[in-house]
Amino acid sequence: MDTGWFSARIIDWQRRHGRHGLPWQATHDPYRVWLSEIMLQQTQVATVLDYYPRFLARFPDVASLAAGAQDEVLALWSGLGYYARARNLHACAQQVVARFGGRFPRTAAELQSLPGIGRSTAAAIAAFCFGERAAILDGNVKRVLTRAFGIDDDLGVAANERALWARAESLLPAGDAGRLMPAYTQGLMDLGATVCTQRRPACTVCPLVDRCVAAREGQPARYPVKTRRLARSRLALWLLHATDGDGRVWLAQRPATGIWARLFALPQYDGGEALMRDLPEAARAAAVAHAPFTHVLTHRDLDIHVVSARLPRGARPPGDGRWYAPAAWPALGLPAPVRRFLERQPQYTPVE
Repeated sequence: MDTGWFSARIIDWQRRHGRHGLPWQATHDPYRVWLSEIMLQQTQVATVLDYYPRFLARFPDVASLAAGAQDEVLALWSGLGYYARARNLHACAQQVVARFGGRFPRTAAELQSLPGIGRSTAAAIAAFCFGERAAILDGNVKRVLTRAFGIDDDLGVAANERALWARAESLLPAGDAGRLMPAYTQGLMDLGATVCTQRRPACTVCPLVDRCVAAREGQPARYPVKTRRLARSRLALWLLHATDGDGRVWLAQRPATGIWARLFALPQYDGGEALMRDLPEAARAAAVAHAPFTHVLTHRDLDIHVVSARLPRGARPPGDGRWYAPAAWPALGLPAPVRRFLERQPQYTPVE
């Protein structure tokens, strides 16, 4: 099969029309490339552009990240979501220091042995930083390949996913990998993110349009095919927003596993009755139940009910936790819906 045309067009398009101004593109430092790749998982570039420089300002290299406290890592990640990424990021940095002397391994195979680095992410780091001929296959690339070659096999079937990996490897450019692989890898990412998008792909400006099966069929939305999807679920959370006479809020750190693991959050209850029973009698009458709202996760919708209550002096909610002043809690690692709720409260004043 003649596949050289594919990589040649991707590379040429990337050099002419791809993205070149992103802050992690002007470096071969694997720490910075790795950090960007982890942040970009399930997150828009525009959002990462906000977090990336702040994170680097505090943790400029892998040694400083490894030596940092996980709570501080989670605080810097707060609002970015998918917090397992942050926990794995910290664990990965510690392993790079402990196992590799503070230097990232140079091959995709070794990179995959580190926490939080899967096959595609490992390949991206190896290609960008070390010029390795390694194939990536994230969501954007799956869309490009299945549309271009009309691959309508169900990717929910493991064998079909493996076959697509093999196709991705067969398309890698031949020749000077150190020169070609960064442009090819970036080109695939850029094409999927900006042209071959999930909805309303811009086929007329795609460099593959004249040989793309999906474009010829006029049905790009058919690809990729994946019938085995995780079922969505709903979970109702009742949260107690307890404050004291000084405007402080009571926050407790979540367990190491489960939803919002190790983040600081308002105390959680299974229902409103259990929450009200935990309030001092003097606080119940003035408690305010806010309008419930929904927070959407990847495969779960959280129906969140918040009850605000000012506790009398000397009282505190049951369980572990502590009072945090309005100037203190913004620096904690907080789940996004909790942070947004607290920021809307009258006693909150943004720090200049």
